[in-house]
Amino acid sequence: MEAYPRLLKSFNGHRHPGSLLFFIMIPKCSAVASLSRLYKGRSIMKKILIAGFQHETNTFGATKAQFKDFEEADSWPALLSDDDVFSGTEHINLPISGFIEALKSDTNYPLIPIVWASAEPSSYVTDDAFNRISKMILDSIRRNPDISGIYLDLHGAMVTESFQDGEGELLRRIREVVGNELPIVISLDLHANITEQMVLLSSGICIYRTYPHIDMAETGGRAAILLKRLLNGKMLFKAFRQVPFLITLPAQHTGASPCQELYSLLPDGLESDHLSCDIAMGFPPADIFDAGPSVVAFGSDQNEANQAADALIEYFQAHREKFNVKMLSAEEAARTAMSHEGSKPVVIADVQDNPGAGAPSDTTQLLKSLLDAKATHAVLGLINDPEVAALAHKTGLGHNFSANLGGKSGLPNMGPLEGCFRVRALSDGIFDFTGAMYQGAKAQIGPMALLEVVADDCDIQVVVGSKRCQCLDQAIFTHLGIDLATKRIIALKSTVHFRGDFESLADLIIIAEAPGANFCRLDEIPYQNLRPELLATIRSSSDSNPSP
Repeated sequence: MEAYPRLLKSFNGHRHPGSLLFFIMIPKCSAVASLSRLYKGRSIMKKILIAGFQHETNTFGATKAQFKDFEEADSWPALLSDDDVFSGTEHINLPISGFIEALKSDTNYPLIPIVWASAEPSSYVTDDAFNRISKMILDSIRRNPDISGIYLDLHGAMVTESFQDGEGELLRRIREVVGNELPIVISLDLHANITEQMVLLSSGICIYRTYPHIDMAETGGRAAILLKRLLNGKMLFKAFRQVPFLITLPAQHTGASPCQELYSLLPDGLESDHLSCDIAMGFPPADIFDAGPSVVAFGSDQNEANQAADALIEYFQAHREKFNVKMLSAEEAARTAMSHEGSKPVVIADVQDNPGAGAPSDTTQLLKSLLDAKATHAVLGLINDPEVAALAHKTGLGHNFSANLGGKSGLPNMGPLEGCFRVRALSDGIFDFTGAMYQGAKAQIGPMALLEVVADDCDIQVVVGSKRCQCLDQAIFTHLGIDLATKRIIALKSTVHFRGDFESLADLIIIAEAPGANFCRLDEIPYQNLRPELLATIRSSSDSNPSP
C-alpha cells in the first residue's frame, strides 16, 4: 500500500510554477491488484459510473459544512443517490445533468449513478461529511468492478478539516481502488484551486467557462465527449500551469475585459479532436497552498499541450494589471445610487457578503448606509435571519414588529440593525428560479418575508430568508410580489452571478465594499498557507487589485 503515496510525494517534491504533468503509471498496490485485474476484461458495452460531490470552501467563513448540510436542499437539490440522481438533476443547469443528457440515448455507454451532493459554500467540510460521502462513492466502485470509466462532478475548491485539497484526496482514494488505467474525467467550477494531485490523478478535466456560470450543464456535456474519446483509445498528454498571482473574485467576470478576451482564446467546446484546454480563475478566500488561477491542457502530444498552456499563461502575465475592479464604500455606493438619474434601477452588489462565496449573508452595513442616505424605492436581498423571518410570520401581514435584523454570524464588526419593520409579504421560501444560472432549479430556503423599514424619511424594503442563498435570481424578489422595474435601487448580496439575471434590468451597476467574509481586497486576506511566491506578489503590490 506504500507505493502509491510514495510516488505522489516524490512528484510533489519537485513542484514549481509552470510544472508539466503527463501520463504517469502509478504502481498498483497488492491489496487492490485482484480488483484492478477485473477492469482489464471490459465488455464492448462501456459502463460509466457517475457521481457529484461539490463544495466551495471559504476558510474564513463562520460555519463548517456538516453532513446534514449536504442532505438539505437549498438552491440545489438535496443529496441524491442511485436513480434519484437522474430524476433529481434533470433539466437543471448542473454539470452532471449535461453529462447525463449527452449520453442517455447512447446504449453503448450505460450510466451507473451513485450520489450527487452539494452544500452551500461555507468554511471547511467536516471530516465526517467528507468521509461519509466519499465512502458512498468508493463502496459503489467496489460493487461495480466491470465499469470502464468514471465521471465526477466536482468543484475544485473543497477544503476539509484534514485536507487542503479535498478533490485530490477523493481522487487518491478512488485510484487506490481502481488503479491508474481506468479513465476518470472530472468537471470543475471556474473558481477551482487546481492542484498537481488533481491533474495527476484524473484523465481529463473540463471547467466552466462563464462567470456567471450559465454553462454548467454544457461543461458536463464536454466532459462526456472527452470521456468517450478516452474510452475509445484516445491518448492525451497533459500540461498544467499555475498563474503566479491571484485574481479577486469581482475581477473574474467573463463578460468583461480582460477575462472576456482570455476565454476567447480557448478552443470551442471539444470540436478539435486534438486539444482540450481550460482555465480556472481560482478562489482567493481559501487559505491553502494552491489557491489561485491555473491552466490545464490535454493534447495529442506533449508539445501541443505545452504550447496551449504556455500561450494562456502569457496572456495572464501580459494583462496582469487589468485584473482589477473598482469598488466603492457602502456609504459612497448608497449616495451614488441616490444621486443617479436614469430610467432603470441602480443595482448595488454587496460583494463581500456573498453567501455563494461562503459569507453569512447577514451583514447590515449596506442597509445602514441606505438608511443614512435616505434611500427611496429601494429593496435589498437576501438577509439570512431565520429568527426574524419566523417573527415576521408570527406577526402577520401589515403589522409591525421590532427586531435586531442580521449580524448574527459572530464575525467581528458585523452587528445587527435594530429597527421597526412592517410585514409586506410572506412566503414558504419554495419557488422556481427563473434566471439562466439556476435554470430548472427550485429554491427551498425556508420561511421568507418582505419587510419594510418603518421610517419617515426613507422607503426601503428588505427580503429576509431562513437559509443562505446568493441573490442572483429575480425570482427571489418577484415571488414576493415585488416589481423590480419600479425600484430605484436594488441591492444584492452577490459578487458576479447577479449579472446573469439583473444586468439587463440595471441602468448602473455599483460594486460596494461593505464588511463581509468574502474578502475582495487581496491585501486584506490573512493568509497563512498560501505559497510564498504569491504572498510576495500581494505584499509587494498592495494595489494589484485596487479599489479606488
